[in-house]
Amino acid sequence: MTGRAFTPALGRLAPTRLYDAAAALTRERLWRGLLAMHAAPRPGDVIVDVGCGTGSLALLLNRVEPRARLIGVDPDPDALAIARRKAAAAGAELDWRTAMGDALTDIVEAGSASTAVSSLVLHQCPVAMKRAVLASMFAVLRPGGRLVLADYGLQRTPLMRTAFRLVQLADGRADTQPNADGILPELMARAGFLDVREAEVVSTITGSISVYVARRG
Repeated sequence: MTGRAFTPALGRLAPTRLYDAAAALTRERLWRGLLAMHAAPRPGDVIVDVGCGTGSLALLLNRVEPRARLIGVDPDPDALAIARRKAAAAGAELDWRTAMGDALTDIVEAGSASTAVSSLVLHQCPVAMKRAVLASMFAVLRPGGRLVLADYGLQRTPLMRTAFRLVQLADGRADTQPNADGILPELMARAGFLDVREAEVVSTITGSISVYVARRG
C-alpha cells in the first residue's frame, strides 16, 4: 500500500519536515483542541488517526486520555519518522502504522475502533479517494463509534475563499475545491454515517477549518 501515490503533508510548497511550523499558522492549537473535545477519548477506547502525519493530533489525544489506545496511520514514512521521534521525546507509547487511508481494514480489525479521527487530509484527496477513505473509516468503527474530522470545509466568505487559495496552490484546485464547496457532510452521509454535522468553524489565514462529527449506526 505504501507504494501508491499520495500528497505530502505540505503538498507542493515545502518538505514534510516543515509541516509542524506551517500548521502552527493555521490556529492549530484551537481546532485540534476542538477536535479532541468532540472525540472525547475515554479509557480503553481504540482511536484510529487516519493520515496522522507528524503525530500532533494523536499525541494530543494521548495526553487527554493516556489509557486510550492510539493508532496513527499514514502512508508517508518521512511524516511517521517525525511522529515517532515526537512520541519518544514525550515518553508516549503509540502504535504507528504505514498505510493508505482507504485500506484501514488491512491493518485494523473491522468494527474494532471506538473513534476514527482525521485532520487536514481529505482536502488533499480526489473525490473518489475522499469517498474511499470515509468508507474505510466506517468499516473499522464499531456500531455507535464516532467519526471526528477537522478539515477545510465550506469557505463562506470572500475573505476565506481568498485565503484558501494558498491551500489550492499547494494541493491543487481539483482536489481542494469540492471541500471549499462544502461537499464533506454529503460524503459522510453517503458513506453511511448518521447525525452528520459541522460542529465548529475556525477562521485561519489559509481559509476556514471545520470540525465535523458523526457516528456509525
